[in-house]
Amino acid sequence: MDLKNIRNFSIIAHIDHGKSTLADRMLEITHTIPKRKMRDQVLDSMDLERERGITIKMQPVRMEYHSNGPGPVGDFVLNLIDTPGHIDFSYEVSRALKAVEGSILLIDATQGVQAQTLTTLNMAREGGNGEIKQIIPVLSKIDSPLARVEEVKKEVIDLLDCNPNEILFVSGRTGEGVENLLQEIVKRIPPPKENYKEENNILRALVFDFKYSNHKGVIVFVRLLDGKVKKGESLIFSVSGEKFNSLEVGTFSPEETPRDFLSAGDTGYIVTGIKRPGIASVGDTITKEKNPLPALPGYMQPMPVVWASVFPEDADDFSELKMALSKLKLSDSSFSYEEESSGSLGRGFRCGLLGMLHLEIITERLKREFNLKLVITTPSITYEVLMKNGKKVKIYSPYFFPDDGNIETVFEPWVKLKIISPIKYIGNIMQLLFDHEAEIGETDNFGNNRSSISVKMPLRELMRNFFDELKSVSSGYGSISYEIDDMRKANVTRLDVLIAEEVVPAFSRVVSKRKAEEEAEKVVEKLHGILPRQMFVTKIQGRALGRIISSRTIQAFRKDVTGYLYGGDVTRKMKLLEKQKKGKKKMKERGKVNIPQDVFLKMMRKGDN
Repeated sequence: MDLKNIRNFSIIAHIDHGKSTLADRMLEITHTIPKRKMRDQVLDSMDLERERGITIKMQPVRMEYHSNGPGPVGDFVLNLIDTPGHIDFSYEVSRALKAVEGSILLIDATQGVQAQTLTTLNMAREGGNGEIKQIIPVLSKIDSPLARVEEVKKEVIDLLDCNPNEILFVSGRTGEGVENLLQEIVKRIPPPKENYKEENNILRALVFDFKYSNHKGVIVFVRLLDGKVKKGESLIFSVSGEKFNSLEVGTFSPEETPRDFLSAGDTGYIVTGIKRPGIASVGDTITKEKNPLPALPGYMQPMPVVWASVFPEDADDFSELKMALSKLKLSDSSFSYEEESSGSLGRGFRCGLLGMLHLEIITERLKREFNLKLVITTPSITYEVLMKNGKKVKIYSPYFFPDDGNIETVFEPWVKLKIISPIKYIGNIMQLLFDHEAEIGETDNFGNNRSSISVKMPLRELMRNFFDELKSVSSGYGSISYEIDDMRKANVTRLDVLIAEEVVPAFSRVVSKRKAEEEAEKVVEKLHGILPRQMFVTKIQGRALGRIISSRTIQAFRKDVTGYLYGGDVTRKMKLLEKQKKGKKKMKERGKVNIPQDVFLKMMRKGDN
């Protein structure tokens, strides 16, 4: 198809503002999916996405649409990339934005502008290659009785400094306004440009995602900037230098649909047949082996925010875990891992992730997709520790955090936050920020009743249940976005958890010294509530600052060893009870507590009890 009849765009928004529902209506109106195959969240292919009602992976889809105006009239190809809304998956959004010429900025008419709306807007404006991307502001959920259309419209005008007539109104549930939105996409979003128009036998395609198939190998998702590609051509990755033949090319409808060729402006996939990990990478450029072109600007590598170690429950499953992680890496390029070993937990992997939700999703996928039983350590961040001997070390795992006596100085990362909330909750939020050691910056009011607060705080405190507490003190109306700032001195120590007088490395954590006692009480109390009873008395202890600062005891199961006796001398009962007592004592000395997998998962999740 002619370039002037192609439109590449994405939908960006805060979480739960209706992106996937709007995409469903677009697929219906363009007849991309027959009505008999339609379902809610049709682009969310993972079970986890459908269960939680959130988008985790960006999903491209090609739609064919006939426009009757008010802009250009005719047949058009609309290449949509649906993106996640949660802050943990913002790297997915940044990759999608490089593959499009414009974006729909979707704002929920019942909630208004949120913190993540600002983050995604800035990413969309910066776009890629220094180009200014077209933004179409759209208010969703206008059919809701809670919709504040005029109020939110004013917020959007203040935010974008745009003409009120530029704002569109849709309902993903009823389909109202979606046809008009498609016409405006054709009218406002510019067609793609080609840099090498005159040359033949050329190709330049940006890899924005990929996945692995047991039968086909690595399948790369590409946006073609220049040239044409078809099945059976000799191609090469510009960065890795790996050569391969294209086994199949096609587009997403939304399932993979083979085509004769892909040309400039298209979004599609190329089957490489490569079955070795580490060859394909997001941001690489595919060109023709015989006529290579300069590589396109790639993507910045995501910086892990949270670290957690993952170990197989059974040491024999180590190789299976390694294979599972390498496959997950192919479908999630923001996830990183490297091998490590622990004296008590054996061999495992240290995983770098973009947030707590990202960690939860990865561990859940390992459990479901690969049927692995795992031990997951308490999530941590990266600390830089200056030792008393002058050596500087990076600590990724709390278990390896040095004892206080060997430490000269500790440095930890801070974050810059943007919090948006109704004005009446600001007092509660200020108290929460004080409890989390935050530095409060500017406070701006916008709209009729909304306030934006700029904040800096330790990343450690942000990960200490801050999201949930913010939602609680703001009655669910507060929203947050953040980015990593600089490193600062930290006053922290290691908190160890002992079960039956043995340290459990998976539960060790680094905490603020002034809150060590409070944190120890919390973790011991939580473990006391979820750890199954054993055949012997089990003591749970929290140890920090060189001493035990919290302790709880789980009573043993009691078997009635005298139940079968009838009559006779009482000494028979006494002998049996004494024998049981000695057995319990021996078991306590030699017994090992078996900690089920769900206990590790519950300890990782802040809200579980």
